[in-house]
Amino acid sequence: MTSLNDQKDALIATAKRCFDLRLQTNAGGNLSMRLEDRDAILIKPSGVGFNECQRDNLQIVHLDGTLEASAYKPSKDLGFHLDLYRIREDINAVVHCHSPWATGYASAGLEIPCLTVQTIEKIGRMPLIPLCPKGGPQTDREISPVFRDPKIVAAVLANHGTIGVGSSLIKAQYLVEIIEETAHIAFVRDTLMAAHGKTLADLPQYGTAADANKEI
Repeated sequence: MTSLNDQKDALIATAKRCFDLRLQTNAGGNLSMRLEDRDAILIKPSGVGFNECQRDNLQIVHLDGTLEASAYKPSKDLGFHLDLYRIREDINAVVHCHSPWATGYASAGLEIPCLTVQTIEKIGRMPLIPLCPKGGPQTDREISPVFRDPKIVAAVLANHGTIGVGSSLIKAQYLVEIIEETAHIAFVRDTLMAAHGKTLADLPQYGTAADANKEI
């Protein structure tokens, strides 16, 4: 059985990786993991940066919303984290960050295309989730319905950021990295296509390795 401190250290390491890759700066974004008793999660609190996560500032919150004693404010996005764990037993970790390339697409109201073999195989689709009806940041009311589909493992939040979920922290982290990488690639592709007068019809058709092997 993994100790609580080991689980805290895993979340701290993931947070620092996210910061080092410049997927998140300052105290925005958040990440969480389901604890082994499955009745509670460990989450970064509000006002603490990814690079400042420490064992003594991480919070334990039960799935019913009960917060264990803490000197810190809960994350503003705690509600959607908790609900994702409630509705999906396969989700053991959630990483949400404000990575610039992906958030740029989201702010333009554009869904990031799965235009690499890796994104097709690992993600399939990254839905764009609009702001709440009054224009505020997305809550569980907007996010949970999208993730009720078990095939959805990643999404982009309009004017807000990205979400990756997984059976482990590193799997959720890899997804937000792929989202950002793909947004960067998509921007470069679309810029070059526009500069050279190309259209989507000029591009090759592609899919997964399994798809290709079916044709053999």
